[in-house]
Amino acid sequence: MGFSVSGAVLGYLGDALAGDPRRGHPVAAFGRAAGAVEGRVWRDDKAAGVLYTALCAGPVAAGAAVLGRAGLGRFRSRAYDAALTGAVTWSVLGGTSLGREARAIGAALAAGDVDGARARLPHLCGRDPQALDADGIARAVVESVAENTSDAVVGALVWGALAGVPGMAAFRAVNTLDAMVGHRSPRYRNFGWAAARLDDVAGWPGSRLTAALAVALGDDTRAAVTAWRADAHRHPSPNAGPVEAAFAGALGVRLGGTLSYGGRVEHRPTLNGAGRAVAVADIERAVRLSRRVGVAALAVAVTVRGGVRAARAARVLRAVPGKGARHGGR
Repeated sequence: MGFSVSGAVLGYLGDALAGDPRRGHPVAAFGRAAGAVEGRVWRDDKAAGVLYTALCAGPVAAGAAVLGRAGLGRFRSRAYDAALTGAVTWSVLGGTSLGREARAIGAALAAGDVDGARARLPHLCGRDPQALDADGIARAVVESVAENTSDAVVGALVWGALAGVPGMAAFRAVNTLDAMVGHRSPRYRNFGWAAARLDDVAGWPGSRLTAALAVALGDDTRAAVTAWRADAHRHPSPNAGPVEAAFAGALGVRLGGTLSYGGRVEHRPTLNGAGRAVAVADIERAVRLSRRVGVAALAVAVTVRGGVRAARAARVLRAVPGKGARHGGR
C-alpha cells in the first residue's frame, strides 16, 4: 500500500518541526474543493449527503492508492515509499499547529487579554467565543486539544498502520468533511448525516487508542480510567467522549458542561466530576499530554505496521516450496 515506517517517522518529525504551511496546505485545498462540490450537490436530504461524501472522500482514497501503486513493480524503491509516506503523513497530521494555537490562547489568557483569547479561539474550535469568559475559554481549549489529538494525530497514524497511505488520506478527508457538514444545524442535519456517521466509524480506533494512551501517560491513571468508564458514554459524540473523559481524569480537571455552537446552546454532562475546574495553566499541561500521546501513537503505528509486514512475509515464505518448511529427512 505504499507505506513506509521510516517515511511515517519523517512525516511526524516534519509536522513536529515545521507544523502546517501557511499557504498551499493539501487539507485546506481539499476543504475548498469540498465546499465547491457542496454548492453543486446540496439538498436537504440524506441521499445527497451520501453522494457528497462519496464524491469528496472517494477520489482522495483512490488517488492515494494510485500513488502507492506507482511505487510497485520494477519502479518500486524504498526511497519512493518513504517520500510518499512522509509527504502524506506530514499533510494529514496537525499536532504542532494544534499545540501552537492552544498555547497562543493560553498566553493571552495568562496576560489578562480575554478579548485576544476570544479572537483566537475560532482557529481552534467552533465554539461561540463571545459566550465564554476566561474560565470557559480555558475549558474549551483543553477539550479541543483532547479531541483533536485523536482527530489530527492519532487517528491518521492508526489508519496508516492499518491501511497504509490510502488509509491516512481517506481518514483525513472524512474527518474534514465531518468538520464542515457534520454538525446538527438546520442546513446539515440531513445533508451532513453520512459524513458524520462515516467519521464516527473511522474515528473509533484512533479515539480508543488516544484514550488508552492518555490513561497510561497522564498524571493520574486511576482517575483517567474511572472517568473513561463512568462518563465517556454520556458525551454526545461516541469518539470525543472517551478521549475527553480520559484527558479530564489524567489532568485532574472537570470538563463538559454548558457550551454554545453557532448560537445553539448545549448542556453536556460533566466529565470527571471529581476534578477541579480548568485553570489557564492546564492548557500547557494538556498540550504536553497531547504531544506524549502523539509520540506514543507513532510508536504503536510503526510497531503494528512492522508486524503486518512480518506476517505478510511469513505467508509468502510458506507459499514457496522449500522456504516455509524443511522437507525430507536425514
